[in-house]
Amino acid sequence: MNAQLQPTGSAYFITKDATAPESHTLSVLVDNEPGVLARVIGLFSGRGYNIDSLTVSETEHEKHLSRITIATRATPQVMEQIKNQLERIVPVHRVVDLTVVAQERGQERPLERELALVKVTGKGDARVEALRLAEAFNAKVSDATTEHFIFEITGKGTKIDQFIAIMKPLGLIEICRTGIAAMTRGPEGM
Repeated sequence: MNAQLQPTGSAYFITKDATAPESHTLSVLVDNEPGVLARVIGLFSGRGYNIDSLTVSETEHEKHLSRITIATRATPQVMEQIKNQLERIVPVHRVVDLTVVAQERGQERPLERELALVKVTGKGDARVEALRLAEAFNAKVSDATTEHFIFEITGKGTKIDQFIAIMKPLGLIEICRTGIAAMTRGPEGM
């Protein structure tokens, strides 16, 4: 018998989960009150789950509700565990795995967007090339002097990654990214 499948003195056998982690985007509707974000993040860190992206904002001012969007990687079983544990936190109203909802509707992914500010320095040909490429990526100039640009770009994370990669040799010096904002496609709300 395989050593991993031998009895351990427990009623259960030790098996290694060979399922590959998948990227998931969770949307969590919570009360907008002090400490809620810390409790949600504490759940992740306390159990060793990583967060790839995190955004939070009040979405319903009258009801004092905020929406937390979390991008993470985990196996389907761990994702279900994370979702169940989040739902048990008292100020959490609803947890939706946007990735699973999109797949159930026959869509590849939920609608995800990110904003980045990208600072590039340069003169002469490098400056002209940076402007040309920014226009090709629909990035707008938010600030400029004779020595630098700050470009504002919105889109999928992969688009922003590509833009950053091509700006590196042209004088990229600083990047600030917001994290993912995401929604399910279609007429239904969260």
